[in-house]
Amino acid sequence: MKNIYKPTEAIIEGIITESPNIKTFVLRPKVPFEFKTGQFIELTLPGIGEAPFTPSSDPNIKDKMDITIMKAGEITSLLHGIQPNTPVGIRGPYGLGYPLDKFTGKDILIVGGGVGLAPLRSLLFALFGSMDKYNKVVLRYGSRTANDIIYKGLIPEWAKLDKVNMMVTVDVGDPSWSGNVGLVTTILKDLPVDLNNAAVIVCGPPIMMKFVTLKLLDLGFKPPDIYLSMEKSMSCGLGKCGHCRIGPYYVCKDGPVFTYEQLKDLHDIWD
Repeated sequence: MKNIYKPTEAIIEGIITESPNIKTFVLRPKVPFEFKTGQFIELTLPGIGEAPFTPSSDPNIKDKMDITIMKAGEITSLLHGIQPNTPVGIRGPYGLGYPLDKFTGKDILIVGGGVGLAPLRSLLFALFGSMDKYNKVVLRYGSRTANDIIYKGLIPEWAKLDKVNMMVTVDVGDPSWSGNVGLVTTILKDLPVDLNNAAVIVCGPPIMMKFVTLKLLDLGFKPPDIYLSMEKSMSCGLGKCGHCRIGPYYVCKDGPVFTYEQLKDLHDIWD
């Protein structure tokens, strides 16, 4: 019987600095590791602790995994201080991920904020690998400043792909930035998306997801078509600790991806 608490051994093969407080860690598992886009894993620092993260890499690649992490707490601060070739552990995968089968034949609108683009990067790789199944992919991404934008080298390449429409905004501009200045909601207008045949995926800080969701509803998108990545407060990954409970749901087991239809009548979902 498999020990659900025992992590798979892995090595941190490389570390990429994305922004002043965000790094991407390239992991090489000892054995191939499978996950579905949107699922999450528990990353273990042996003898210290673990924390949940959603892979940012292509789910079709099983011999390595990228995890993009913002320095925000004890474990993330320790991770930001380690060097390549450090041994770690991977436990999982957990959660239900993005229901790609429900996106077939639709316009896909993806709205990301800050490090929330990390789980969306995995989704984008999955979509790009089967673009014949989808009408188009429209990405709207917001960052605090131009310096805080992650995947700076990838975004221009994504924008060149067929059936992809992309726009990036920053909250605060500077002389180096020639794009839109304003919250991500300011670029959710004149969207080249069919409201009646669309799936919308939102991932970012809770306050950003709240106002993006309200804007989407105002534009006419329907609650069952809005998918939210509710990754806050996860801990054990197994539905044992109860930290991630939202109403009747455990984020780690029933999510982390939910439709707004599932959550709209619950209290304090953004807290």
